[in-house]
Amino acid sequence: MNFGIDRLLADPELRRPLEGRRVALLAHPASLTDRLEHSLDALVAAGVNITAMFGPQHGVRGDLQDNMMESPDFTDPRYGIPVFSLYGEVRRPTGQSMQTFDVMLVDLQDLGCRIYTYVTTLLYVLEAAARHGKSVWVLDRPNPAGRPIEGLALRPGWESFVGAGPLPMRHGLTMGELGRWFIAHYGLNVDYHVVAMEGWAPAEAPGFGWPADRLWINPSPNAANLNMARAYAGTVMLEGTTLSEGRGTTRPLELFGAPDLPAREVMAAMRRLAPGWLAGCALREIWFEPTFHKHMKQLNNGVHIHAEGSFYDHAAFRPWRLQALAFKVIRQLRPDYPLWRDFAYEYVFDRLAIDVINGGPALREWVDDAGAEPGDLDVLTAADEAAWAEERAPFLLY
Repeated sequence: MNFGIDRLLADPELRRPLEGRRVALLAHPASLTDRLEHSLDALVAAGVNITAMFGPQHGVRGDLQDNMMESPDFTDPRYGIPVFSLYGEVRRPTGQSMQTFDVMLVDLQDLGCRIYTYVTTLLYVLEAAARHGKSVWVLDRPNPAGRPIEGLALRPGWESFVGAGPLPMRHGLTMGELGRWFIAHYGLNVDYHVVAMEGWAPAEAPGFGWPADRLWINPSPNAANLNMARAYAGTVMLEGTTLSEGRGTTRPLELFGAPDLPAREVMAAMRRLAPGWLAGCALREIWFEPTFHKHMKQLNNGVHIHAEGSFYDHAAFRPWRLQALAFKVIRQLRPDYPLWRDFAYEYVFDRLAIDVINGGPALREWVDDAGAEPGDLDVLTAADEAAWAEERAPFLLY
């Protein structure tokens, strides 16, 4: 199959509207062609007049490991063009940076999850382009989590850098499709174009969203493989807890644990309480010692989620419910366990991180309510999921 960047490079007619125009590129380390050439180098070689570059969270180089680690602006040493950080002193493109181009090409590999900040960066770029009369082209890439929808929709007033709008946690759209929805939802007047993929089959095995003939390149430092991308809509919630999400190990955001977590007891309780929420994957007890981050240099007992190989059932796997269930049984087994982490999360200082992540307090309230059952969360969430399936339908390109 061909990604948007591959089609743009292969077809001079697709590039023709860029002739005589100043072009910016919003990219990161996974912005590669099918030959593993970075999009910046390939576009310059194709004669596109690249006058500026923009980088999202973790930087153009993808060198910054953790959240809330800011990237500076700099000058590209090879091409001498300015590189503007959209995760440094600013999150939105400034008026000054917007004057460096006529068309912005967005070539970002996403994970298909509302909280992944490249989604919000796309919205901010579209809003700035509408204000300044610029064009935005998305060079589309696969959603590695495919089309499934899962999770509560973000509630009004809970918008943040990890919550660009009333999307469920797992939205099932590509970046190109998300741009179309943003424009319609927010009523943006912007010249927008999607260079669509060719041959993307999100319902087909074995990748179910990620093509078997393309290498996986980390779009951010802790997005190490396809298993992580599938599990992320659930494991990202661990960032709002005292449990380790595996940062400081070689399998971050595929597992959870803590020095005092009884992993086998937790897994057994999960199977008793809501066995259907564990479908489509395998859970395995593990021991790990993070080299940095939460519980650094301590022996942790934990659970590894395997949404891969013969254990993976694309239609059945529901990572958000799985992780929610883990929180629920921990609260049942240890009512006084200090589960929720109270700290500034993505520059939101007055709300619990778990609520910012979920776009409202409903998930946490369900976990903490001793009388609440899995069916109570299911009813609430299923309504949001059904509504989103209907709302997103006009924006699908594949």
